[in-house]
Amino acid sequence: MQAIVATLGYVYSPDRRQILMIRRDARPDDIHFGYYNGLGGKLEPDEDVVSGIRREIFEEAGIDCTGIELAGTISWPGFGRGGENWLGFVFRITEWSGTPLRDNPEGSLHWVDVADVLAGKMPMWESDRHFLPLVFAEDPSVFHGVMPFADGKAISWSYSTLATRTEVEKAASRSE
Repeated sequence: MQAIVATLGYVYSPDRRQILMIRRDARPDDIHFGYYNGLGGKLEPDEDVVSGIRREIFEEAGIDCTGIELAGTISWPGFGRGGENWLGFVFRITEWSGTPLRDNPEGSLHWVDVADVLAGKMPMWESDRHFLPLVFAEDPSVFHGVMPFADGKAISWSYSTLATRTEVEKAASRSE
């Protein structure tokens, strides 16, 4: 499978109650128009995914990422406007420096309560609601998912994690 490789980052506020999101409201022809989304974009040919998320966050929000955690990966077969396949590396940005921009050429930037995002109070891709609980989990595990698209909509969602022995033991003790 050939895929467009991309990054998607969620920038936490210092108290971790909010995240910086873009409201894609600048271009009516944008496939994401009207939706709130994390920050990110396509990887350049000469960069790794961490360099890519740092560059994208700086370009879109004007801040430097100093704390980056891999939340997971998602394969989006058929996601693109022309049915292209995408492979996304999803990150949590836990520390950063600078003052976030108010907007960029794609839209306006907003601090949004994580609870509101998880409760579905923000207009966003319906499909994001499947993986965002994994991104914002209290005790997160890195996940690897696949979300095929057809006609602009997700048709399924599945994921795996690589649970360590300690994580498996913690889960077992919680169920007792």
